[in-house]
Amino acid sequence: MTIRSRWPWVTMLLAAVAGLNPIGQDVLYSGFLSGEQLARNIWQSIALIAIAILATLILVEWTLRTIILRRRASGTPTASR
Repeated sequence: MTIRSRWPWVTMLLAAVAGLNPIGQDVLYSGFLSGEQLARNIWQSIALIAIAILATLILVEWTLRTIILRRRASGTPTASR
């Protein structure tokens, strides 16, 4: 596997797919734009938890890519073959 940039594109693509599919759009609509207070209260916490999980995954991927690129630049092996 060759890592060329620090950009966490895999997780960001996953987040985009999760938010743009019909179920993801329904969760976001129910959580933030619904006219019914009960539905908004229930779905808003679910949507915020999902957003926090995806943001954490993006941060983890970015951190791992940064560590791997720094080790590769310094000449330290990342895995033994």
